[in-house]
Amino acid sequence: MKELSEVLKDWEAVIGLEIHTELTTLETKMFCNCKNTHDAKPNANVCPVCLGLPGALPVPNKRAIESIVKAGLATNCEIQKHSMFYRKHYFYPDMAKNFQTTQGPVAFCMHGHLDLEVTGRGAAERPECAFGAAEAQSLASASANAVGLSTAMATQMREGSHGGALAGMSGYNTANLALPERHEDGSYTVPIRILRIHMEEDAAKMVHVGGEEGRIAAASESLIDYNRCGTPLIELVTEPDLRTPEEARLFMEKLRRIFLTLGISDCSMEHGSMRCDGNVSLRRRGETKLGTKTELKNLNSFKALHDGLAYEICRQAEVLEEGGIIYQETRHWEPGRKRTVVMRVKETADDYRLFPDPDLAPFDLSDEFIAHCAAEIPELPDAKRDRYETAFGIKRADAEQIAGDPETAAFFEASAEGLSGKPAQAVANLIVNELAAYLKGVEGGITDCGIAPAQVASLAKLLAEDAISSNQAHEVFGLMAESGEDPEKIVDERGMRQVSDAGALQPIVDEVLERCADQAQQYRDGNQKVLGFLVGQCMKASRGQGNPKLFNELLRASLS
Repeated sequence: MKELSEVLKDWEAVIGLEIHTELTTLETKMFCNCKNTHDAKPNANVCPVCLGLPGALPVPNKRAIESIVKAGLATNCEIQKHSMFYRKHYFYPDMAKNFQTTQGPVAFCMHGHLDLEVTGRGAAERPECAFGAAEAQSLASASANAVGLSTAMATQMREGSHGGALAGMSGYNTANLALPERHEDGSYTVPIRILRIHMEEDAAKMVHVGGEEGRIAAASESLIDYNRCGTPLIELVTEPDLRTPEEARLFMEKLRRIFLTLGISDCSMEHGSMRCDGNVSLRRRGETKLGTKTELKNLNSFKALHDGLAYEICRQAEVLEEGGIIYQETRHWEPGRKRTVVMRVKETADDYRLFPDPDLAPFDLSDEFIAHCAAEIPELPDAKRDRYETAFGIKRADAEQIAGDPETAAFFEASAEGLSGKPAQAVANLIVNELAAYLKGVEGGITDCGIAPAQVASLAKLLAEDAISSNQAHEVFGLMAESGEDPEKIVDERGMRQVSDAGALQPIVDEVLERCADQAQQYRDGNQKVLGFLVGQCMKASRGQGNPKLFNELLRASLS
């Protein structure tokens, strides 16, 4: 197959995501009082409601509704005051009652957006031809011609058919579409529209014993744990605005940071509390008619999302260029073999036989309820990132990484209190690099790892003052984590404090240049790389106590 970069020059990938997030921070399930946890023994937390036994009546979880409203407000959605639950029928062992309680055409949250900043190598995935006036036509035609469950529901069901949340669903005014904007450094900002965020219940967990990579194919038996059945779940559906696998990955990363900040989910992709389905189709650049889409199901890591979409784009291009046909189907990404395989032919709205749930009354959210939810939303990651960049003077990339996790953000603010500029950046570097690496090897999180913000602040000041080198800081961090001692004490007891007095270091420089005359001449002849060798000789002569940055400056001055 061709490389992704080559494919995207001739073909436009139209990508939409369906992101499922369990509301794991809630104590009970969506429609019953069963405990909401995955840690219990299999089938321990079940009742007649979540098992769908005859006569059992569901009662909505108010806190779950609060959570989805917060998610909608945080993603710039319009909160719908009137909506209702539907029954979505399918027959599979993971749903004992043979239907899933979900929402119909009108969801609690409709028509939002998030802006993505795409930088570095990831920005190169979108070719230059995917910017400008042609992109407006591309976005409009993709939304107008998209065929999926939401549009099918809109045409087949009466709810909202007279306007409101569904007005304009089948067409968009090109003039009002925000377009991606390329910056001078090659990065770009792209707005991604959100069609809806709806509430539903999760299905049971199935464990396929003996199947390759946990799949049902070739499994000797399948086990079902109904503890997860009925777990509150929100599903976010994007418009088909994504054009590269990198944009899809960044969108899901950004959404995860928002949901973690809201405190509505642990967003663990490893344990399945956040997972993604990716829909992708190809069309020749300049065409307005959409190609046939395929769906990649249950992608459970950012890498799987990116790599699965990249493979599927290249696979579809190969099929189409050879005169083949793309079928609408659900496919599975096999990370071990780095390929997608067919799971089943995709269902349509007709197959699900959706109709309003007769056991659940329509919802009417009051202005007071929505205002209450809005008042509980904390500072969101983008705002926090901008504040860190401005108030502390740290790099934008570091600010974004720190701001995306509430515990890390709180630790940073405690460590960098009263600091700005170089000392604050040193704190950020220690948290992003040293602390993050340390936490991978210990149990627990940042709040109970045994390292205090004051210790990180002390170590950062030593770095900012050039009292120790970055290599020494790594060593001191390890000793600090092991002993719990203050970095100042560790540095002084081990004689690690660097000498930053030019008068004390110049004689060492003179001695090294006299001893290494050949290397000195090589530098004067234009070999810049030899300077590293000379700095190393100076560090060796000073027994590691000289400031390498100052040695570098003194050597350059002496050799000029």
